[in-house]
Amino acid sequence: MANRERNKKILLELVKQPENNRCADCSAADPDWASYNLGVFVCLNCSGIHRSLSSRVKSIRLDFWEDELVELMKSNGNANVRAYYEKDVPPYFYRPREHDCAVLREQWIRAKYERKEFIGETKYPPLGYTTGYHEGMLWKKGKENAQFLKRKFVLSEREFTLVYYNKDDESKGPKGVISIKDLNAIFKPEKIGHPHGLQLTYQEDNHTRNLYVYHESPEEIVIWYNAIRAARYAYLKTAYPTGTDEELIPKITRNYLKEGFMEKTGPLQREPFKKRWFILDSQDRKLFYFKGQLDAEELGVVFIGTEGNGYSVKECIPKCARGNKWKCGVSVETPGRQFVFMCEQEREQREWLEALRQVISRPMAPQDYTIPYFEARGQYNAIYGVKVKIVLYDLP
Repeated sequence: MANRERNKKILLELVKQPENNRCADCSAADPDWASYNLGVFVCLNCSGIHRSLSSRVKSIRLDFWEDELVELMKSNGNANVRAYYEKDVPPYFYRPREHDCAVLREQWIRAKYERKEFIGETKYPPLGYTTGYHEGMLWKKGKENAQFLKRKFVLSEREFTLVYYNKDDESKGPKGVISIKDLNAIFKPEKIGHPHGLQLTYQEDNHTRNLYVYHESPEEIVIWYNAIRAARYAYLKTAYPTGTDEELIPKITRNYLKEGFMEKTGPLQREPFKKRWFILDSQDRKLFYFKGQLDAEELGVVFIGTEGNGYSVKECIPKCARGNKWKCGVSVETPGRQFVFMCEQEREQREWLEALRQVISRPMAPQDYTIPYFEARGQYNAIYGVKVKIVLYDLP
């Protein structure tokens, strides 16, 4: 009993040290578990993945620890183990965080400890995300329906393109050629309905286009994700040759600040409210809305500037309640008009208010100042019945 309590105390002191007080794999705070054959402290979620790799895992609070295992934890620890297993992680390779989806966290752990991809040894054949070229079949959702069909995709870092084909016969040419310049990739398993679901978003003819894809293999879909990140990193290094990794890496791919359903009315606020799916992209300062959450194209987009430029957000009660079932209002003021949205619950209302205020409070970048011009131009064109797809249109 004395050894049990003494060893528990030693482990609790070890896990408080700066190099050990976050999970070795996802950086979650205050890990309560440890892989004692590796000598790392991990969180509950990552401990389950380690078990699936036949790694030996114990709770540092609940399980009995033999003296020799405690000594191993003292001699190893997160910093030493990461220095070996993460010695050669490419700068573009995505390191999952606590709230990332399961497939990203699992494949990161397998890549590190099982496949040993980052210990600095030359791999043959080379890893799929390191060659600058990757091709293969992905299941892709149809633009006009919910059916997923196998399509061939080809990623070329040299051409800075992602190409896909609708048929096996490539002689007819590609169905789509996507520029790496505007491409974003984000895992959305719950939204897509598959644990390996990946959303690809890019610009096409002045509007936003979404593709929804997956692969049966968790390893292969994460290879695709990191191959896209590698191509994006190469593009950014070319476009911004003086940019540092600290500046460029956050721009490779990004998660959206907030997504979800809200009800929306039209510009006169007398039109019926309709349920729409909203996405707030904080990097581009745009609030997109779609008819459904898996739509290929947006119905409209609102640019979100700063308070000094005439933008604000607040709670509201709408003037008109035609068709709306939800009662928690959000009003977004722009120089051109007021947008009114309704949330189902107060919690969602608070989250949208907080997210929008976060964007409004951030200073605008030089390139952002060109967008309100287009917004104003679009409102002018809309008066004359011209439907323009950019930050300038608004369909109910």
